[in-house]
Amino acid sequence: MTDSRIAAQLYTLREFTKTPEDVAKTMKKVREIGYEAVQVSGMGPIDPGELKKIVDGEGLHICATHIPYQRMAETPELVIEDHQLWGCKHPAIGGMPGEYRNADGYHKFAKEASEVGRKLAEGGLSFSYHNHSFELERYGDKVGLEILRTESDPKYFNLEIDTYWIQHGGGDSAEWVSRCKGRIPLLHLKDMTMRGSEQLMAEIGEGNLNWPAILKAAKEAGVEWYIIEQDVCQRAPFESLAISFRNVKAMGLK
Repeated sequence: MTDSRIAAQLYTLREFTKTPEDVAKTMKKVREIGYEAVQVSGMGPIDPGELKKIVDGEGLHICATHIPYQRMAETPELVIEDHQLWGCKHPAIGGMPGEYRNADGYHKFAKEASEVGRKLAEGGLSFSYHNHSFELERYGDKVGLEILRTESDPKYFNLEIDTYWIQHGGGDSAEWVSRCKGRIPLLHLKDMTMRGSEQLMAEIGEGNLNWPAILKAAKEAGVEWYIIEQDVCQRAPFESLAISFRNVKAMGLK
C-alpha cells in the first residue's frame, strides 16, 4: 500500500497494455513517471496473479478498477476474489450499459446496481459508477446522474465523478463533487481545452477547468483517490500522464 493518493488510469495507456509483456513494460514506465498507484482498465487478457506479480514488482498499488457491469452482476464472487488478491477495494464500472440509457432505465439501474453493490460489499468491496456526459440529459426535473444519486442506496452505490465529462455535459465539476460528498472515494481528473469550437481532453492544468474549486470540493467530499485519465491525448500518452502528474503535484496533491 502507498501513502500517495494520486493514481494513473491505465485506460489512457490501453494501446500499450494488450499483452502481459506490454503490461510489464507499461507498469515500469508508469512507476518511473512517479505514480505509485494505478486504476486497472482497458487491458488485454492477463491472469490476475500475473498482474499482481507485475505491479508488486514495480512497487505499484492497484487502487481501483473498471470492470464490466455484467461480470459484477453475474459473478460477483469472482470479482471479489480478484480484488482481494490485488488488495483493491474499489471496483467501478466505466459506463452504464446501453439498455438502461432511457427515462425508465435510470430508475431501474439505480436499484439493480445497488443490489450488485450490496453483494460486492459482502466481500469488502465498494462499488462506484463512472459518469460520462450523457447522464446529464434531463428526464423531467432531474438529469440522469441525479436520478442515480438520489435513487440508489448510498451504502452500496458510490459515484466516480469524471471532471471532463461533467463539464462536457454542461455541469459544474466542483458542484457535482460536492453533491456526492461521502459517496465519492474515486475522482477522475481530466481537463478540457478548446481548438476553435472543438472540445479536447487536455493534461491537468493545461485546460480550462477550475482546479482550485474542484480540489477544494474533493477534499471536503472525502475523495480517497485522485485518478488521472486522458482518453485521447494530443501528445504521446506517457508524456501526457507525466505532465498531469507534475501539475497536480504542483497544485498540492500528494
